[in-house]
Amino acid sequence: MSLFDKIGEDIKAAMLAKEKEKLEALRAVKAAILLAKTEKGASDELSPDAEMKLLQRLVKQRKESAEIFAGQNRSDLADKELFEASVIEQYLPKQMSEEEIKAALKIIIEKVGAKTPADMGKVMGVATKELAGKADGKTISSLVKVLLG
Repeated sequence: MSLFDKIGEDIKAAMLAKEKEKLEALRAVKAAILLAKTEKGASDELSPDAEMKLLQRLVKQRKESAEIFAGQNRSDLADKELFEASVIEQYLPKQMSEEEIKAALKIIIEKVGAKTPADMGKVMGVATKELAGKADGKTISSLVKVLLG
């Protein structure tokens, strides 16, 4: 079952359960998928990699919005954004812990042969591909700086 079909099924379930907030989040995901499918040059189906990147972007947008709302003392809106992010995250692969990321980065650093902070670009290129969907880019970047520094 594709992500689009799974989202459709979950929308029906949320409607029946009268889960208004969850329904709103799922509809946003469905709309984003439809937009991505109908973009110029896009094929009718999204690859699993493209779907994952789309979901990550949606989660990131929600979290950034929540930070902005929290900074403006609008906790009601911040909570709504964080809830939507948590709903969308259920469709992403499980995120790695910081220890797991460090272990993977040490292997990548050895493989690439990086020794100084100047080699960060080489490490980041490989790390972002290998850890795509499993770890946040900011976390990867900060850990690479620590390990090379």
